[in-house]
Amino acid sequence: MCGLAGEFRRDGSRADVATVERMAATMSDRGPDDSGVWAQGATALGHRRLKIIDLSAASGQPLVDAGAGLTGVFNGCIYNYRELRAELQAKGHRFFSSGDSEVVVKAYAEWGLHFVDHLIGMFAVAITERDTGRLVLARDRLGIKPLYLAETPGVVRFASTLPALLAGGGIDTTIDPVALGHYLSFHSIVPPPRTILRGVTKLPPATVRVYEPDGSTTERVYWDPSFTRDAGRAGWSEKDWQDALLESLTTAVRRRMVADVPVGVLLSGGLDSSLVVALLAGEGQRGLSTFSIGFDSVGGREGDEFRYSDLVAKTFDTDHHQIKVPTGDLVPPLEAAVAAMSEPMVSHDCVAFYLLSQEVARHVKVVQSGQGADEILGGYHWYPPLARVGREDALDTYARAFFDRDAAGLAAVLNPDRLADGDPAREFVAAHLARAGAQTAVDAGLRIDTQIMLTDDPVKRVDNMTMAHGLEARVPFLDHEFVELAASCPPELKLAQGGKGVLKEIGRRVLPHEVIDRPKGYFPVPGLTHLEGKLLDRVSDALSAPEARRRDLFRSEYVDALLADPNAELTPLNGNKLWQLGLLEMWLQSHGID
Repeated sequence: MCGLAGEFRRDGSRADVATVERMAATMSDRGPDDSGVWAQGATALGHRRLKIIDLSAASGQPLVDAGAGLTGVFNGCIYNYRELRAELQAKGHRFFSSGDSEVVVKAYAEWGLHFVDHLIGMFAVAITERDTGRLVLARDRLGIKPLYLAETPGVVRFASTLPALLAGGGIDTTIDPVALGHYLSFHSIVPPPRTILRGVTKLPPATVRVYEPDGSTTERVYWDPSFTRDAGRAGWSEKDWQDALLESLTTAVRRRMVADVPVGVLLSGGLDSSLVVALLAGEGQRGLSTFSIGFDSVGGREGDEFRYSDLVAKTFDTDHHQIKVPTGDLVPPLEAAVAAMSEPMVSHDCVAFYLLSQEVARHVKVVQSGQGADEILGGYHWYPPLARVGREDALDTYARAFFDRDAAGLAAVLNPDRLADGDPAREFVAAHLARAGAQTAVDAGLRIDTQIMLTDDPVKRVDNMTMAHGLEARVPFLDHEFVELAASCPPELKLAQGGKGVLKEIGRRVLPHEVIDRPKGYFPVPGLTHLEGKLLDRVSDALSAPEARRRDLFRSEYVDALLADPNAELTPLNGNKLWQLGLLEMWLQSHGID
């Protein structure tokens, strides 16, 4: 888990090493243990390292394989690197390190652009070929590891964070009206390749992109799971599905223990993270470090779920850490969390994850998390309505449950010159839901949440907030083999028992029943959903700042109405609409965008 940066010139000039160094330096939090820069001709690569596997200097990056004529930088973790190393050695490859980064480069040497098909893990990769000058970028199947790009006719720059690209200079920082429409409608999700800024894009998940020195570019999407029923499993019973998913999830959890440092667990006390703890205990882990966070209650909303996380910690005898954050302390961590965001994210979970990660990083460098189970196994409230309609009605049903605004709503919020043509979010979601490869409306909803929403909301949130403290987060529910199996599981098994029914039945085998038969919980930060006091003042200040007035994104009468009654307008997902606007301005101002 690290940070990478680079520049690839297509105008005949040499790469600007100083710019790459400057970009990489902004990611010292992602990689506090080591740094490196390499350059040759039109290409320069930079890296910040967090030492997790092979703690020696041999796995330092950029990693140069002179024999293969390759140089690469890598962010993430390859969980099957030992198996791949043995396979590559049998094919004649010689290794000078014992880490996974060299395995990635050697895999490219052996399999070329298909190297990604052999990798199990989370990764963003940049590899350059000495003899051809070609640059290859790749991102993992679920988009767990980020990769941002800034392209002009003469140069391509790339980095693990958007602020790193800003540090390189020369970025068009005007607001993309289509992305703005997504942000305000699609619950802050801006699907790839767009970001909120015109001059920055992101490589989509499961994508390999090749840049040639002559300026041409090619791209391949190498993974797109089918959300249909597999004829080979037509005769499976409910127990068969439970057994298969349990075996696959156990494998995923076991894989994510690969490290040369201790691995802990973020334990919310919900089914998902509790199941990760239970499976690790079943794999023989003893004295596992677990971490939970809680906040003061505000506006009648509970701020912690310690009674559940304590129960799980006691059941499996973990080394448990309970972190309590008073509401009065929220403004400084809010500022820090916003500064750590590569893109604006409205979820109040960001502050919780930021504070939790800050504490956890004092104890361990790697944690597993239960993120992703709701999207993969049908845990959200909008899936049951989808089960009652056909594919032709999926869009309206999904939009009612998930969209914050329609086209008319956008027109009421944004000044006319900030409006994109049409309704960007609705048009995007309509096209995605209509794609082949999803058997039912539920399957189509699960697919868009797995491939789009999950990547650009909770997964991005966890990556940004954990890496702000040099903490590596691993997500077993996003093991691609587990996701493939879950995608083929009949929707009725996933939606049973109020959602995640098949997972709840798995949980009954290993968890206390109180953790399973309970109301659905979220990562609660009541102080950010019910705006008052210092937090309300901070949002108001952001929306009235000189930069905000110059930018003039929002209709003044709409903002004034929200400020007059700050907790009146909520989104369908119980988000605060004033917070949504204020957060965007806070993010833009935090990153110096005027």
